[in-house]
Amino acid sequence: MPRVRVRQHVNPLSKRYQTPLNPPSWETLYSDLTRPFFLDIGSARGRFLLEMAKIKPEYNFLGVEIREPLVEEANAKRDELGLTNVYYLFCHVNNSLGILLGSLPPNSLNYVTIQFPDPWFKKRHAKRRIVQPQLVNTLADYLNPHHDHADFQGSVFLQSDVASISEEIASQFDAHPAFVREQPPWLPENPLPVATEREVTSLKENKPIYRTLFHKKA
Repeated sequence: MPRVRVRQHVNPLSKRYQTPLNPPSWETLYSDLTRPFFLDIGSARGRFLLEMAKIKPEYNFLGVEIREPLVEEANAKRDELGLTNVYYLFCHVNNSLGILLGSLPPNSLNYVTIQFPDPWFKKRHAKRRIVQPQLVNTLADYLNPHHDHADFQGSVFLQSDVASISEEIASQFDAHPAFVREQPPWLPENPLPVATEREVTSLKENKPIYRTLFHKKA
């Protein structure tokens, strides 16, 4: 299918994005709801999760994205590939995450990724950034506890090519009593088997990437 052209940035505080998500009927979207869920916040075109869904069929993958044309494109590609363990939702995560996670089967959220979020550099735009205290609180409420020997269990993986944004996001998780940071605090490599399109581009341009991993305390 042709690549959809969309605006790189949308203002999440505009009126269009203030209606909270109405959760879907999960059983119509996934073939097996007993699988643990892997959530990607800000899934863009969805290529990362499509590859993950192929590699890890024992997981359900869910992408949330505020740019609706990208969600439509990603779900069309999902259908084209015949994948039944991945789906994408259009929503503003900061007013819908609690509703979304509360509608999933209990104790099913195992792993979360937030990769290369829009930095919104200007100070007056800080409220537009994805990672806000309420988002961290919600993840603390719904994420399963971390277990050292379990695959993708109880962790939040964060990465960006903007140092100040990486530090700000990390500080919010550091400040929450439910999370503990993996050491060393900045990871030299991506612990996941698939890179996002943005990560591949950043590496080709020799940009530094700031990666960190937080675990939900047992």
